[in-house]
Amino acid sequence: MRVLKFGGTSVGSPEALAAVREIVRKQAKRPLVVVVSAHSGVTDRLLQLARDAVKGSYSLTALRRRHVDLHRGLGIESGVVDSLLQELDDLLQGLSLVRELTPRSLDLVSSFGERMSVRGVAAYFSAGGVPALPVDAYDLGIRTDSRHTTATPDPRCYPTVRRRLEAQLKTGAVPVVTGFIAKDREGNVTTLGRSGSDLTATLLGAALDADEVQIWTDVDGVMTADPRLVKDARSIPVLSIAEASELAYYGAKVIHPATMLPAIQNRIPVRVRNTYRPEQRGTTIVGTAPRTRNPIKSIAYKRGTILITVESSRMLLQSGFMARMFEVFARHELSVDLVATSEVTVSVTVDSERNLKPVVKELSGFSKATVERGLAQVCVVGEVMRERVGVAGRVFGALRRARIPVRLISHGGTKINISFLVDEARVQQAVRALHREFFS
Repeated sequence: MRVLKFGGTSVGSPEALAAVREIVRKQAKRPLVVVVSAHSGVTDRLLQLARDAVKGSYSLTALRRRHVDLHRGLGIESGVVDSLLQELDDLLQGLSLVRELTPRSLDLVSSFGERMSVRGVAAYFSAGGVPALPVDAYDLGIRTDSRHTTATPDPRCYPTVRRRLEAQLKTGAVPVVTGFIAKDREGNVTTLGRSGSDLTATLLGAALDADEVQIWTDVDGVMTADPRLVKDARSIPVLSIAEASELAYYGAKVIHPATMLPAIQNRIPVRVRNTYRPEQRGTTIVGTAPRTRNPIKSIAYKRGTILITVESSRMLLQSGFMARMFEVFARHELSVDLVATSEVTVSVTVDSERNLKPVVKELSGFSKATVERGLAQVCVVGEVMRERVGVAGRVFGALRRARIPVRLISHGGTKINISFLVDEARVQQAVRALHREFFS
């Protein structure tokens, strides 16, 4: 049993969908479940339609044309989404009357992208000799909490999901399931937030006890560095879940840590592959990766890092200062990343301006708080580094030779990453210097 997930660009054009159908055809000798996102650009258009409706005026013309043109290019009947477009129109009319957009209504509007996508994709598969059925994920029994736009799945739904999916598979058709969307216990449509379709795929994999979950995207797996910065970046054959989680958290764009939780908990490998180069093996993410000679697996980075330095003589020999400081961040829901301390200062990084002003204002009530922008965080990741001597020396030696000043160094508690700050303007130079040191 395998679960294959295809993202928006993979289902965004006739050419891409032809490649997707061929991938599915070649793997359909074993039971398969396919998860798809909305066609590329559709979710953004739906969100804009919702905002337009609240202002009192909207038009479905462009959205309708997007699907008509795509279905015409696929050679299938465009009427497969007509009823959904009418349902969407009714919903938008209601929003234009009440002039209010709540998280619940936003989730409902957003859900139409995936719901229209599975109907077109399933019709295209069937027309090409790959029998398929469109399935809305919530009809399989996927349930979440009621935190609209960022809902969390409830694992107690797994037995129901498995039973219903197995019934679908007995028909001989490939279930094409909506990613990203679900329902809460009250029957309201919810969405799973960032990379939600990946989460749907690993959730279905967990429910089915699948052999593998495949995440099909537009790169050859997880890379040794961002190929936009480093031309000779290469695909990593195998990553541990810990390594993949670190890389995703620190900026790798392929897979988000939260999407891997069902796989982590059920020991299911996740493989990241390239829709446009299916001959490539991609990157397999497993619980424990084999040892490698190179202590480093990859170099990740995040731009837009903000450094907050809190300085106070009250820290000296005083208990409770740190607790008081971090309670401010917690109350304003501003997540802290790196932390460094000295006798009278604490420096932390955040990656969002959200609630930053009230946090700094409150911190300034009992300390001197300064904010520095224009920084980037670089992270070197590899499980083997905790077993090797001299890795940090090589990291900072490479940066010294490139004449790149370093700020706020952190060696992660798991000892599988070394993170530090550089000026945002120097991040590309830093990543390239490190890649030359460890991969050239």
